Amino acid sequence: MKNITSVERILIVDDVPKNIQILGKLLSRENREVAYALSGKEALTLLKKNNFDLILLDIMMPEMDGFEVCKVLMNDEKTADIPIIFLTAKTETEHIVQGFQLGARDYITKPFNAAELTARINTHLELVRSKKQLVAYSHNLEEKVAERTIELEIANKQLSNLEKAKSDFLGIISHELRSPLNGIIGITSLLQQSIKDVEQHDYLGYLSEASKRLLRFSEMALLITSLQSNNQKVELFEISIKMLFEMVIDELSDLIQEKNIEVVINTDDYNLLVRADADLLRKSLCILVEKFILEIPSGGKIELGISKLDHGIAIDVRDNGEGFSEHVLSRFSNFMQQETFVVEEDVGLPIAAVKLIMNAHNGTVKLLNNTHGGACVSLCFND
Repeated sequence: MKNITSVERILIVDDVPKNIQILGKLLSRENREVAYALSGKEALTLLKKNNFDLILLDIMMPEMDGFEVCKVLMNDEKTADIPIIFLTAKTETEHIVQGFQLGARDYITKPFNAAELTARINTHLELVRSKKQLVAYSHNLEEKVAERTIELEIANKQLSNLEKAKSDFLGIISHELRSPLNGIIGITSLLQQSIKDVEQHDYLGYLSEASKRLLRFSEMALLITSLQSNNQKVELFEISIKMLFEMVIDELSDLIQEKNIEVVINTDDYNLLVRADADLLRKSLCILVEKFILEIPSGGKIELGISKLDHGIAIDVRDNGEGFSEHVLSRFSNFMQQETFVVEEDVGLPIAAVKLIMNAHNGTVKLLNNTHGGACVSLCFND
């Protein structure tokens, strides 16, 4: 913090030299400078060229009295904050109120009482010191805030650059993986059609499924990174929930047929709408339905429906499998309460991605078990 000067400067204004001598003798001490003026005009001249911490101002002076001097000082920004103590004879006490109205801080009566004079002056000088200290603290704080703001701006810029670099890197990785993986998936599909050996056919099936899983993982990682770094723009429109359900079923039709899963849409109303980003909500539903298809036995059933909330609507994905274990429900509850994004092992990337998508919609995700068995994931939207 900047050092505050310890030299205190006092100006005495009185047309009687003897009074000045008495005051000067009482006030002179180490680290204190005392200046003198024998008239109001002389005082104003000194004040234009010098800074003072305190002014002792006689009221009754020829040509320009103390009241006039006080008015001038109070109307000048440079001198308005300097405390003024009026010097007044006991017979002039009726002028004290007028002095306070003009802006004086205190008064001292003549003849001077040394103890009273010293105490009052020391009090006002202490107030001046405290004010200077406060100004210095404030200035120092402003400097520190400015420095810290610059540091934060630099750190945020670096963090933003790192997030962009991470997102770009994952985008490149995802793109580089997608082409060879699609090639592997295509070739294994052709080989499965031509190879008659059952064991080799099964091996190709495992290879195809592993390639598809790796492809889904790369796409999921890219989606999560985009959502975390706010690169994914959320565009909200009124969209038909039933139409979204149909799009999801169409997109996953191969997997649905492969596992012989029955997917049921529990609404016929195309006019039932939700305000959301159609692409992100479609991805959420695809993620959930695909996860359920992979986890329930062949021949299982998945239901897509809507339920009303007190202040909104929920899109539900249900299955007729074994349901969620208490352990998974507990881990999911912990995951949902996290302020930082750390994926729980039992929650996995799919649910983590859905959570981020719903966060972007100011919505929530709920995991629960159906009353008559099976698992349910609800995407809850507020009105």
